[in-house]
Amino acid sequence: MGLEIESNMLNLEIAGISLRNPAILASGFLGISQAIFERIFDEGAGALVSKSISKYPMEGYRNPTVVVLENKSYINAVGLSNPGHESFYEEVSTNDKVPLIVSLVGSDPSDFEVMTRKFDKSKIVGFEINLSCPHVQKLGMEVGDDPQMVKSIVKATKSNTTKPVFVKVGIGNTNLIDISQTAINAGADGITAINTIRAMKISIDNFNPILSNKIGGLSGSSIKPIAIRCVYELSKKFSVPIIGCGGITNWEDALEFMIAGATSFQLGTAMGFDGMSIFNSINSGILKYLKKKGYQSVKEVIGRSHKY
Repeated sequence: MGLEIESNMLNLEIAGISLRNPAILASGFLGISQAIFERIFDEGAGALVSKSISKYPMEGYRNPTVVVLENKSYINAVGLSNPGHESFYEEVSTNDKVPLIVSLVGSDPSDFEVMTRKFDKSKIVGFEINLSCPHVQKLGMEVGDDPQMVKSIVKATKSNTTKPVFVKVGIGNTNLIDISQTAINAGADGITAINTIRAMKISIDNFNPILSNKIGGLSGSSIKPIAIRCVYELSKKFSVPIIGCGGITNWEDALEFMIAGATSFQLGTAMGFDGMSIFNSINSGILKYLKKKGYQSVKEVIGRSHKY
């Protein structure tokens, strides 16, 4: 990793999970292979979140599924393609090295009960419930915008594990604070904010939407100011850990999320532009910043913006 000597300055804990640093792989990027998990961890990630896993396999959408934008951003509509929970359980059953958080997606509390019971047997460190994928009907925004469904899903997951459960929220039809409050009341140990935002791109040559699904999720630096605002408001309102996600491309972005109130942060789109070395680059930048400012721990910067 290149940071082993002073890595204690980046150590922290989030909902009982000990992390060597706050940089976490976001769900959706290279997230279904144990070999890739181990490689990304070796490149410096503090923890990893799997791609969202459903009860049964999902094929996803046909191409094109990704539009590359300027300003290190994407619009994607992959469609939550994944091998299903039984197959993915076998994939990670040998994991004893990587702090892996499994992302779960479904449309019914019983889906989460079955998957949670299965993965609870493996050496994962926690779960993240995806309630806010903006381009998959019945599995994303429609679920996350229903407070009663959110309550039932979180309770179903929590009742089948003692591991921490995080809920990933997005910008849907329901107030972000309200839906997070519902999740926390139901037992969520933390909130991940935010998911991608509904977006699209149309060709001026043939007049067609470029993505096969027409609508996709915008990620990357284009959404960072929105994500920062959400993290700031959530961390000011709630005492549970907030994991910041949305538009981190460098160490300055990562620090901004932590200063806004995030206990840790996730990144994914940046890896598509800069490769796996982005984790070590961000950790190195944060470490230099801490030393320059005279801090002893990265925990000292969390939520500092709330003092002003």
